[in-house]
Amino acid sequence: MTRDYTNSRMNWNGIEIEIRWNPDYVVYDDQTHMAHLEVESIAPARAPLPITETGYRSHFTPIAKIQGYATPDDFVEAWLHEASYSEEWQERRQLSLF
Repeated sequence: MTRDYTNSRMNWNGIEIEIRWNPDYVVYDDQTHMAHLEVESIAPARAPLPITETGYRSHFTPIAKIQGYATPDDFVEAWLHEASYSEEWQERRQLSLF
């Protein structure tokens, strides 16, 4: 298990997000890698996102799931985009307008 993370930031719909990524969080005996991804709203602090109501998400996933994207940021952007179409997020967005 390693604790070496890379950090990056991106802007998603006016929300600044920090992404912390560790591709080798756990390496199993069969050399399968379990990655750890953290997504946190920075500005505004802890603003809700389509993938988390609290503005923070800790996500463990096989590294192969992320490797289909150029970068972890691209994965997070696609994840946010897809989740933004959920009924729950659409309702939350609608309510925030009033």
